[in-house]
Amino acid sequence: MSSQRGGSAAKARPARRKLDKTHWLYVAVIAAVVFGAAIGLLAPELGKALKPLGTMFIALIKMIIAPVIFCTIALGVGSIAKAATVGKVGGLALLYFMAMSTVALAIGLVVGNLIHPGSGLHLQPYEKAAASEENSTVKFLLEMIPGDIPVLPTLVVALMVGFALQSMGKQGEPILNFIQHLQKLVFKIMMMIMWVAPIGAFGAIAAVVGATGWAAIGSMAILMGAFYLTCAVFIVVILGSILRVVTGLNIFALMRYLAREYLLIFATSSSESALPRLIAKMEHAGVSKPVVGITVPTGYSFNLDGTAIYLTMSSIFISTAMGLPMNLGEQIGLLVFMVIASKGAAGVTGAGLATLAAGLAAHKPVLLDGMGVIVGIDKFMSECRALTNFTGNAVATLLIGKWTHELDVPQARAVLSGAVPFDESALDFDDHGGVPASAEAAPGERVPAGV
Repeated sequence: MSSQRGGSAAKARPARRKLDKTHWLYVAVIAAVVFGAAIGLLAPELGKALKPLGTMFIALIKMIIAPVIFCTIALGVGSIAKAATVGKVGGLALLYFMAMSTVALAIGLVVGNLIHPGSGLHLQPYEKAAASEENSTVKFLLEMIPGDIPVLPTLVVALMVGFALQSMGKQGEPILNFIQHLQKLVFKIMMMIMWVAPIGAFGAIAAVVGATGWAAIGSMAILMGAFYLTCAVFIVVILGSILRVVTGLNIFALMRYLAREYLLIFATSSSESALPRLIAKMEHAGVSKPVVGITVPTGYSFNLDGTAIYLTMSSIFISTAMGLPMNLGEQIGLLVFMVIASKGAAGVTGAGLATLAAGLAAHKPVLLDGMGVIVGIDKFMSECRALTNFTGNAVATLLIGKWTHELDVPQARAVLSGAVPFDESALDFDDHGGVPASAEAAPGERVPAGV
């Protein structure tokens, strides 16, 4: 009997995950940043001469911003409408997600204004630098890249298209399907651009370190440290307090319960890898299947607290580094834009970078030229983003369960205390280590590929 149970558990255990291509991209960007910083320190003039590599990468990012925003906003509006129709659970989830995203964005702005990351770097717009270089080859290559499309008009058109498709009902479904296929094409192009990120990061980091020396490395370290600390405070203080007040549960007990998932996310830099495990563990913790089935997949697209903090802190870093600080009105406008633009773009490598670029382009297009430095350190912050997003979705599931009276609080306490351990054999993986039956999204829902 025991041998059969051991055999079934072994069968249910997923095979060792192979490193995918994006993992090698992650390694390549880190190597490029280290090499670029070394070049900038040891050979400053050579480092500054490599700036066109960052220029061309930023031009490629500019090129893809408008298509990304159009597809994600048009589909995101439709996804919100579908989620809102799933009764009380969907409505509560969406209200909570919007509120917490706004809080996370605001916290990022507050911290950014307190620490002033990027001060002392004095980054120059690429256009000004390029004008003084008179390099015909660089000029020729830059002219090959299409110009960027204005972001705000694209956002307005996308919103109008999304609401119009909603009003069309079933007649609009073929158009929605077309936009969804178009989005796949756009994100495929984005992924192709991201494979050039190591080259762009190498050139950008080499140039800024060559121009400012150790000051650049110090500023980037301050931004990363502040971001990690802000995410930790957000999880422990904000999410922990809400969880304690609403459910009486302890955030540290929840984090201990999800420890294995945290390791998986840290190894893959993506919270998508732990999606099926989160669904199974939330059900084991006493949340009903319908609540878990609606809240978790929706949260993976709309509840991105870590990404929200990253967007605003990075924006403050870039504006400060370029000596073009944003006033309060511009910061509030940026916050509102990020709340809208960050929805529906989750799960695609480079989507967060594109959302950041879109926000900067909508308020001060010249700030786009400072993104090269962010590209270099983005991967160092991706794990913290993913962990924060994942924790936020776990907390949200428990909260929605409590508010809808679909949470067994005694069961949750017993599970989080370790008295009722999670049975790993409960995860029925397919041959590809995929999603168990309980993790399937509701009709019309999109389960993103990561964060």
